[in-house]
Amino acid sequence: MNVWRSWVPGLAVAIVMVALVQADAAHLKEHARKHKIVYQLDDAGLDKAKFVLGNMRNHVAGVGGWQNVEALELVVFGPALKGFAKDGIDPALKQSLEQLQKQGLTFGVCGNTMKNYSITADQLPEKSLILPQGGVVRLMELQEAGYIYIRP
Repeated sequence: MNVWRSWVPGLAVAIVMVALVQADAAHLKEHARKHKIVYQLDDAGLDKAKFVLGNMRNHVAGVGGWQNVEALELVVFGPALKGFAKDGIDPALKQSLEQLQKQGLTFGVCGNTMKNYSITADQLPEKSLILPQGGVVRLMELQEAGYIYIRP
């Protein structure tokens, strides 16, 4: 009987671990379709911008990686856009943005905000998608196209 007592707890732990792995795999299998996601950022501040980009990285990881993401876009307008102008962008924020862009992120910037803050295309990060129709119109268009809308 002492032999049974020594390995029964180990067996119980193994069974629980297998169940957890299967549950995690089931989550990924259940959501294995390609996701289309748009995030909104209009609040000013470095902490907020870093937070949103961190959410986006976590989101991609949470759905099983970029292979499960059809499209991911960040639409920036209002006071938040000033924090992405090249002359004042935080180096860590710039690096995080560029890394996400290399992986597939579209960085959309509001044309109306650019005019209001006198920000030119040359002042924006590379590969910025200028939205002449405006950021809020872009959000509407993407939602109509089936994108999931997130405003952290």
